[in-house]
Order: sequence, then structure tokens, then C-alpha cells
Amino acid sequence: MQDAVLFAAAEAGDASAVKRLIDEGASVTARDGQGRTPLLAATHGNRIEAARVLIAAGSDVNAKDNREDSPFLYAGAEGRDAILKMTLAAGADLKSTNRYGGTALIPAAHHGHVETVRILLATKIDKDHVNKLGWTALLEAVILGDGGRAHSEIVRLLVAAGANVNLADRDGVTPLAHARRNGFTAIAATLEAAGAR
Repeated sequence: MQDAVLFAAAEAGDASAVKRLIDEGASVTARDGQGRTPLLAATHGNRIEAARVLIAAGSDVNAKDNREDSPFLYAGAEGRDAILKMTLAAGADLKSTNRYGGTALIPAAHHGHVETVRILLATKIDKDHVNKLGWTALLEAVILGDGGRAHSEIVRLLVAAGANVNLADRDGVTPLAHARRNGFTAIAATLEAAGAR
């Protein structure tokens, strides 16, 4: 019963209630019907202070739910930057992957979360990791992005961080070829300047 109340408090972002419930014996390792921990529930709602209390109490930032999301992976994918920084400080597994076989960097690039990409690139995360679709973060930014300011900046950040600009998709199509095909001239120019073919 206490664990269910902890989930409700975590989802509502009631940090003081979260702390009180943990002190009274509610488990930070409890799971709901979706396999989520209270920390993942707090991360879904971007409940920063509740997440801070849960992490301080020993919540596992790498514990995955039934969809293979963890607090770290979800924070990265959805641009929950304050929580992302906390998960990194608490030992986030940079090699962990989501249900698509992607690291946190790949969906961050796909979704256009510039600051999230910047945070992740400051770690030792694999810039050239290939997911189950055969795509890297750079490919996702080009293929699934809109070519606008955010995705253009993400491509610039990835290139500056040393991402391989010539790593092609499974069909042998390079990031530059995708950028040209989509009419993303700014992205194409960034790639060309970095020696993309």
C-alpha cells in the first residue's frame, strides 16, 4: 500500500511526501504495472525535486521498465535535462540501450533536444553507436529531424564532437546524401565542411 502511495507522490512531484514515505519504509525499488520504479514515474512527469529525493535515497537510475526505458534513457530521450544530469551524477550506464537498441544520445538527437545532446556529448557516450534500425545519432538527426535550427545545431555539435560523418545507413546512404535528399542545405554544408561524402 505504501509503495502505491509513493508512486502517486512521485508522479505528483510531491517531494516532501516522497521523502516521508521512504523514511516510513516505502521501497524505492518497487515496480508498478508497467514495470516502472517510482523514479521513472517521477521522470515521466519531469518531477525534478521528487526525482532528486528518490536518487538520494538510492533509486537505480538504470532500472528499466517493460518498455526498456530507464530514468536515464527516458530523461535523455525526452529532454528532461535536470533529471538527466542527476542520473549521470548517480552512475547512469552510458552503454545502456532502449527498445530500439539506441543509447540516450540517439533519441535526443532525433527529438531535437539541443541542450540534452550537449550534456550527453560531454560524457564518454558512444557518438557512433548504431541502433536496431541501423542509424547513429547523426543519421537520426538528419533522417528524422526537420532540418530546422535545432537539428542543424545538433548536427553541428555531433560533428564537432567527432561523430563519424560518413557512417552510412544499412542501405549505404550517408548522412550527407540524406541531408541533400531532404533539402537540408545548412546541415549538408556542415557535413561537407567536415569531409562528408
